[in-house]
Amino acid sequence: MNGDRISKLIARAGICSRRDAEKLVIEGRITFNGNVINNLAEKFLNTDGIAVDGKKLQQKQSKLWLYHKPVGLVVSHKDEQQRETIFDFLPIKERVISVGRLDKNTSGLLLLTNDGELARELELPSNNYERVYLVRVFGRLNFKEIQNSLKHGITIDGIKYKPIKIEQVNDGAMNNWIQLTISEGKNREIRKILSYFDLKISRLMRIKYGPYILGNLKPGECVLKR
Repeated sequence: MNGDRISKLIARAGICSRRDAEKLVIEGRITFNGNVINNLAEKFLNTDGIAVDGKKLQQKQSKLWLYHKPVGLVVSHKDEQQRETIFDFLPIKERVISVGRLDKNTSGLLLLTNDGELARELELPSNNYERVYLVRVFGRLNFKEIQNSLKHGITIDGIKYKPIKIEQVNDGAMNNWIQLTISEGKNREIRKILSYFDLKISRLMRIKYGPYILGNLKPGECVLKR
């Protein structure tokens, strides 16, 4: 049968990620024409007749926003520590999810979408979307040593990181700006790598994600890209 798996349709509608959609199916919360769906492999041509917790699933137009995340906000719909999240301040009126995350003390470009399937496509490491960061570091910077260590990839605490491109923006004594380009986006990747070289990050900002650029967006500003 042609069509898409139920988890993909739910993710595309912006309800949740595909993985979380599979959990909804397993929990018996998805129905088709009133009947509970219990087969994750079952395919459907569209969303007609599909409901989540009794509410009809609406297929939305896929949208993507560029957002300048400020320092101090976490990227989560619910935070166990009751910290302020980006979703407390977004001007977007519909439910959106983030493409990956930036930690609380990292600012810059964050992609937001109402399409869970698009988010998954942009996040997958195999799609090799490059992320570019500007970093201000404190410490004695042996640029050539770090550059040589990163250009073929590096293993830190048993975790392998793909090759990383590093460029020196200025040449200071103990405070330097550098630019890093990564393609994986592993958890706190840049912070862990620079800490390995005894460098302390005083500012970390993402300025590019794949073809999308932060540009002149001010902290807290958001613009619909497509």
